[in-house]
Amino acid sequence: MQNPNVISIKEINKILKSNDYVPNNEISTTLYLSLLLSKPTLIEGPPGVGKTEFAKVIAKAFDRDFFRIQCYEGITFEQIVGEWNYQKQLLFLEAAKDKEKNKEELFDEEFFIRRPLLKAFLNDKPSVLLIDEIDKADEEVESFLLQALGEKEITINDLGTFQLQNDLIVVLTSNSQRSLLDETKDRCLFLYMPYPSMGREIEIVKSKIPDVDEETVSKVVSLVHKIRNLNLMKKPSVRGTVDWVRSAMNLDNKNLEDSLEDSIGVAIKTESDKKRVLKEFFNKG
Repeated sequence: MQNPNVISIKEINKILKSNDYVPNNEISTTLYLSLLLSKPTLIEGPPGVGKTEFAKVIAKAFDRDFFRIQCYEGITFEQIVGEWNYQKQLLFLEAAKDKEKNKEELFDEEFFIRRPLLKAFLNDKPSVLLIDEIDKADEEVESFLLQALGEKEITINDLGTFQLQNDLIVVLTSNSQRSLLDETKDRCLFLYMPYPSMGREIEIVKSKIPDVDEETVSKVVSLVHKIRNLNLMKKPSVRGTVDWVRSAMNLDNKNLEDSLEDSIGVAIKTESDKKRVLKEFFNKG
């Protein structure tokens, strides 16, 4: 495959589609600029629009290894970078009582458990690192990640400093639970992924379910877009649209509307939302 740093936006678009990801021009252009400028990409948008999948597809499409840091409240440096294997160190100390062993060896790499960030940095093959839902981590963790990515090195107490060893594409995602640091936004390319247009969502469904008939996909996507205009607790995701189409196709009902009603739980995820949708679009309640 050609060097991804020199391929065109048109070629990127084609490669993503060939890997079952349907981009729009903004998505393809942002990936092109990320490759060109060697900058991380920060993606915001509602849950279920393809932010995480985008990073996975980049790895698959460009034959790169994939690493993921799944952020959550309270995530620590050790869970991101690595930690000492205390049990193994204790066993070493026990053995050292009977043998001539240097206790400084306790801090050799063999006693250190590598976590995703360090694994991604030291991998010998071009890689993709997904830092998923960074808005769930605290500002201290965000600042550390920013520094490591900016300086392309990680320092670990008692072990040393490790330099980035490969061409690393970094994708950060956020659901906007908190405002990210200005420095993070400044260092990243920004991409907002909204819910897709009807035409693009139809194309996405067709890429996932090649044998879908035109009537079913058009009906479901149109309905989903109307539902998203309601004030719901949780709007249906693109994944939900795909699941709803697949479910409706496989239920043995006389008509599509009955199948959609019977399988509504694959797309609508709370009871109050379900009642609202049934009332608005299925004349129930």
